[in-house]
Amino acid sequence: MTITYADFETVDIRVGRITRAEPFPEARKPAYKLWVDFGPEIGEKRSSAQITKHYSVDQLVGRQVLAVVNFPPRQIGPVMSEVLVLGLPDEEGAVVLIGPGHEVPLGGKLF
Repeated sequence: MTITYADFETVDIRVGRITRAEPFPEARKPAYKLWVDFGPEIGEKRSSAQITKHYSVDQLVGRQVLAVVNFPPRQIGPVMSEVLVLGLPDEEGAVVLIGPGHEVPLGGKLF
């Protein structure tokens, strides 16, 4: 499927910093609950992510990540996920988070 640049512009991908991470034992697959700060314009949003293979809770806090911030909220078990944190699958299908290679201001938009 081909999209136009205008289609791409409708997806709002921003950088945020994980401020809190907790195990999510109620999830069907192993996951964490995440709180991500996107700076003053967007604020802190919640999400969940199946990233337990490569990351511990302690490794996540303070990490900058990219996320789609303009999807509608989605109920995932007891968690209302407000953003989609982005990642890529490794060779076994486990998610590896996407983030900037250097520190950047929170809320910065991918373009």
